[in-house]
Amino acid sequence: MVQDTDVLEYEVVIVGGGSAGISVAASLLKRQPGLDVVIIDPADRHYYQPAFTLVGGGTYDLASTHRSMHGVLPKGASWIRAAVESFDPDNNALSLQNGRVVHYVSLVVAVGIKLDWEHVEGLTETLGKNGVCSNYSPDTVNYTWQCLQGFSGGNAIFTQPPPPLKCAGAPQKIAYLAADHLRRKGLDGNSTLKFYSGGGALFSVPDFVPPLERVAQRHGIEVLLSHNLVAVDGERQVATFETKNAEGEAYRVEQPFDLLHVTPHQCAPDVVRNSPLADAAGWVDVDKGTTQHVRYPNVFSLGDASSLPTSKTAAAVRKQAPVTVKNLLAQREGGSLAAGYDGYTSCPLVTDYGKVMIAEFVYNGVVTPTLPLNPFKESRFYWVVKKYLLPSFYWNTMLKGKEPDIAHKPLKNTT
Repeated sequence: MVQDTDVLEYEVVIVGGGSAGISVAASLLKRQPGLDVVIIDPADRHYYQPAFTLVGGGTYDLASTHRSMHGVLPKGASWIRAAVESFDPDNNALSLQNGRVVHYVSLVVAVGIKLDWEHVEGLTETLGKNGVCSNYSPDTVNYTWQCLQGFSGGNAIFTQPPPPLKCAGAPQKIAYLAADHLRRKGLDGNSTLKFYSGGGALFSVPDFVPPLERVAQRHGIEVLLSHNLVAVDGERQVATFETKNAEGEAYRVEQPFDLLHVTPHQCAPDVVRNSPLADAAGWVDVDKGTTQHVRYPNVFSLGDASSLPTSKTAAAVRKQAPVTVKNLLAQREGGSLAAGYDGYTSCPLVTDYGKVMIAEFVYNGVVTPTLPLNPFKESRFYWVVKKYLLPSFYWNTMLKGKEPDIAHKPLKNTT
């Protein structure tokens, strides 16, 4: 429970009640049930965000994606419902926006990523109307499905900003679902679908680019790389992109739309970026193997807010959490940090209603499938995994601190 003083003290302070924070807290308390652990987060709901793609595609209920924060807190953990104002790692302290100061012995920073909606001129003014939708917020994801249902033909545009972003496959997943939806409604003949990416490739791991290009081609989706969304005029229904010509000179392109799905630009949260914990890019500066801060040994970070050089997904957190917990406990006991994170992450790429391709890989883009199936082929089995098995696994295993040992072996033949 929250203490009624202006200065609070805890053994382990976890900032962030998302997948990373809850998983770490649950694991810590399974290993040391009496440990004094507190989670700091202002939200009263915890969301299973990987299902937002399916919500926007009309095949999952938004109400099933969230539970109360009280409902997911591990037994034995305290909760401070407040936001952090600043970090003071030199004094093992942090300040809350309500004026309180919290002292810690160990700190875990898991505050997630900032969705920078204001980065694109005019976006906040038109988001949720005029055919401008996004699966990246529970406040707007249902409108995506409304837009798809009401779409009767014309230009459907899907955007992806330059990295970093969480669940980097999500921007193209909704494009594939939209294309499949329009085909089923017989609207594919009078519809133009375009996918604009601010990045230089369709996917960060080269081995998955050719099969995804074939998926886009099958759906009739034109892919335009290195096109960064910079402005949206909702009333005119025009999106403006910035790109470069062969000489490297920047210029802008206007694209009329009837439906525009926007993936917002993303960056490190302000509270991290403006703190002593940050690296040059604004992320919590940690060792990529141990998740320990490079300058403050009693500070650890995982998930989207960390500098770990891998894709920002819940699957990555799944493998980062036990490493963080083991090393945090070792550091507290004066031992060596033996646990290592290999960069594992996973992205279930929805390619149709009923079909999914799962991209699993570790550092350096090495493909490491869990099951002995071809990772470059779309599968109905993986659709069942994505829609039914993973949500249950998330709520009942991952957030409970249960950590079965799963081996991920590098794929020898990737062609």
